[in-house]
Amino acid sequence: MDIRQLRYFVAIVEQGSFSRAAAILHIAQPALSLHVRNIEADLGTPLLFRSPQGVVPTEAGEILLRNARIILDQLVVTEEEIRGHKNDPAGVVRLGLPGTISEILSVPLITEARKRYPRIQLRIAEAMSGFVLEWMRESRIDLAVIYREVADAGLATVELLEEELVFFAPARGLGDEVVLPRPGRSLGLAEVARMPLILPGQDHGLRSLLDQHAKSARVALNVSIEVDSYSNIKELVAAGFGCSVLPLNAVSREVQAGSLSSWTIAEPPIRRSVHLASSVERPMTNAVAAIRDLVRDLLRELARNGNWIGATELPERPGEG
Repeated sequence: MDIRQLRYFVAIVEQGSFSRAAAILHIAQPALSLHVRNIEADLGTPLLFRSPQGVVPTEAGEILLRNARIILDQLVVTEEEIRGHKNDPAGVVRLGLPGTISEILSVPLITEARKRYPRIQLRIAEAMSGFVLEWMRESRIDLAVIYREVADAGLATVELLEEELVFFAPARGLGDEVVLPRPGRSLGLAEVARMPLILPGQDHGLRSLLDQHAKSARVALNVSIEVDSYSNIKELVAAGFGCSVLPLNAVSREVQAGSLSSWTIAEPPIRRSVHLASSVERPMTNAVAAIRDLVRDLLRELARNGNWIGATELPERPGEG
């Protein structure tokens, strides 16, 4: 095997197709297939499986993929050191963000990254926090912002912010069957739990957090509808199908517009932490380190200047900077 073959193999797996990989690599598809057959012959085992959904790695292929990414990352580090890129980082940086954070962070991050680091290609991928974490574990992205601390040996997380969750309901009320609390007062979790709630499914991080609080308080959540999309939750609440609990920032526009009303949850207050994750198993390029520091600084600034409504900056830990 050589470096070129490793690049070809990673591209095939990431694209899920020989033809798409060939187009990206600017190589004929038969030649690409021949390279894979040569690697399989050298190793004495199949590396790829053609499924109806596309090309996927076998168990041996997963081992090669993981190590190929490490080798290729190390090669990039070596090239940067040789070419003296420390003060002018260059390369591709892949960042994973939950959708709600991407709405706040992506534009200022891209703007500032282009200004400071014109030779860095920043690629942002959005998904639910759990999927973003899986991308980090699979080395499909270099950095991630997630809503939980992880205990994985291969990942390091830094807690940066806390975000307030609020109870909200349609401003016009829910009819005579459901009596909403008077505006301006705080609610206990037991009061929230009795309301007809529209919440994400149980695999969603926010739902898991609410379930944990409910279990600790020994109350049962009255979940009437499950839907993972925040925008759909807000639309269903505004239409009068129930109430919900979401981050304050996610409903602030609708509250200001008068379509929704929100209440603070105080017994106990429910907050979730925002963490920046990076790999400790792969060498960090100068470009990844630069974007990591920029993401950290911008997230803190968004909380400080009030652009992330309901977020509180947490003190820096020793060695974080």
